[in-house]
Amino acid sequence: MSEPFDDTETEAPESPPWLPSPVQVHRYKEPEAVADAAAKRFLETASRAVEKVDHFVVALAGGSTPRLLYQRLTESPYRERVPWDKTFFVFGDERCVAPDDESSNYRMAKESLFDPLEIPAHRVLRMKGEEKPADAARRYEVRLGDLFLTRPKPAFDLVLLGIGTDGHTASLFPGTEALDETERWVVANHVPQLDTWRLTLTFPALNKAKRVIFLATGESKARVIAEAFGGAEHAVPYPCERVTPLHARREALVDREAASLIPQHKEPDADG
Repeated sequence: MSEPFDDTETEAPESPPWLPSPVQVHRYKEPEAVADAAAKRFLETASRAVEKVDHFVVALAGGSTPRLLYQRLTESPYRERVPWDKTFFVFGDERCVAPDDESSNYRMAKESLFDPLEIPAHRVLRMKGEEKPADAARRYEVRLGDLFLTRPKPAFDLVLLGIGTDGHTASLFPGTEALDETERWVVANHVPQLDTWRLTLTFPALNKAKRVIFLATGESKARVIAEAFGGAEHAVPYPCERVTPLHARREALVDREAASLIPQHKEPDADG
């Protein structure tokens, strides 16, 4: 099993209790090691949530990077040890496409996670990208409200997020209207740079998370990782930097290439 090549953490100075905790950056040799580290955290968080409130609510990330994690979760020991029968899946964002479209986040999760584990449909809250975006967003917000009816405070136990080369996370892209949403948990967001609509959780929703894990791999993410979480100077905060839930653990799990512009505190472990 692959291990971190640098088990130190890159983080800002400790924050006062009224500010979000700093992001801990964990660096690994390869994407497979990132996936394995994320799977261990997934199991840990799920087990703790079920012990405390008898169910686990996780918001899934889309795109290519999380696929390795989902595949890892279908293998031993996670297949046997994660409390899948008490897990509810929601989505951080979705393309405005049919669920069987090759670009659908739901389709990717279904093929790599839900089908291999035989997750029943009632435990998956799908964003309906095939509907009119504004209608789909409103309906999804209602469904989230229903999911949290039994909880004293609505909050995701775990939010998994990717990071784009422009610093977007979920479908919160730089310069888009969804960045300014202060009340709604789900909106339809027009992304001019892609000339498309997306459905996305908003900062009011993401900032209710109990734990946030960013996943990033590849050299193309190096600059944004260094600037957003590694202390490199930049003029305007990225959307990913605005995911700042209070009293929540925030981590970024990155591979060697994505970490390449973060200052090294020690030499990588040659055997890692």
